[in-house]
Amino acid sequence: MSSVLQGFTKSLAMTFVSEIGDKTFFAAAILAMRYPRRLVLAGCLSALIVMTILSATLGWAAPNLISRKWTHHITTLLFFGFGLWSLWDGFKQGGGGSEELAEVEAELDADLKATGKTTKDSSKIEDENKKQKRPFLTQFFSPIFLKAFSINFFGEWGDKSQLATIGLAADENPLGVVLGGVVAQFLCTTAAVIGGKSLASQISERIVALSGGMLFIIFGIQSYLTSIEA
Repeated sequence: MSSVLQGFTKSLAMTFVSEIGDKTFFAAAILAMRYPRRLVLAGCLSALIVMTILSATLGWAAPNLISRKWTHHITTLLFFGFGLWSLWDGFKQGGGGSEELAEVEAELDADLKATGKTTKDSSKIEDENKKQKRPFLTQFFSPIFLKAFSINFFGEWGDKSQLATIGLAADENPLGVVLGGVVAQFLCTTAAVIGGKSLASQISERIVALSGGMLFIIFGIQSYLTSIEA
């Protein structure tokens, strides 16, 4: 039980500081301003939960491919590496959170133009869809749900938080890692969808990056001390 709790706590803290102010966080906030929040939240959360389970599964399988000793050392190096990376990003960035928000918004606008749709047209389509009382399950095939799912899933693929989750699951209880990650994703995504662009614009990327970097360094030190004691 203690190992599950430890994995849960580490995963919750790590995922929370990694996702707040992340591109997928901003994407969820912007999409929620343009489309029905219910569909955006469902699409984003589904993608992040699937990614968390997939990452934890890869981490759980890693010790079966190479020795647990080596997976522990690799995890320790990942924590230190991501910690230094986040600290470097934090020192380079300004105090505001508008730069990445504007970047994500520009990417979404470019995507809309590429597909020949405008925000206004999409809103009209969604208003019509909302008036049509479609069965619950068929909403998972809605273009908006699929759009939110794909943006978040591929946005997280190969991201720092995904690699950190794989490393954490290789070193901690995978069930605890999944539960902690899912709870953190739920909190972050719900805040983004409800708060929208106004909340996202208030987030300081610098503070988030520095906080995340310090947390990764702490995890790295803890992992290193554990290997010495062993």
